[in-house]
Amino acid sequence: MTQILECIMLICFGFSWPISVYKSITSKSTKGKSVFFILAILLGYSAGIAGKIISGNINYVLALYLLNFLIVSVDLIVYFINRKNEKKSV
Repeated sequence: MTQILECIMLICFGFSWPISVYKSITSKSTKGKSVFFILAILLGYSAGIAGKIISGNINYVLALYLLNFLIVSVDLIVYFINRKNEKKSV
């Protein structure tokens, strides 16, 4: 049951990240974004991944952690691309 609840939590948190990436790509702006917040989220997902691996509890929930980590990483990359482009246009 705990794995199901953890899975629901990851799905709920993870649902917003593709939307965030889409908005970042279409707006081509870093406005409203915080690189420190994105890094904190990545740190949290890293801790979740490490916890699963260290405990030997490798299952479908780990896949959700990895998927969320990947999508947030894309958001971070888009952030730096947008920031670079903003500096060029100044």
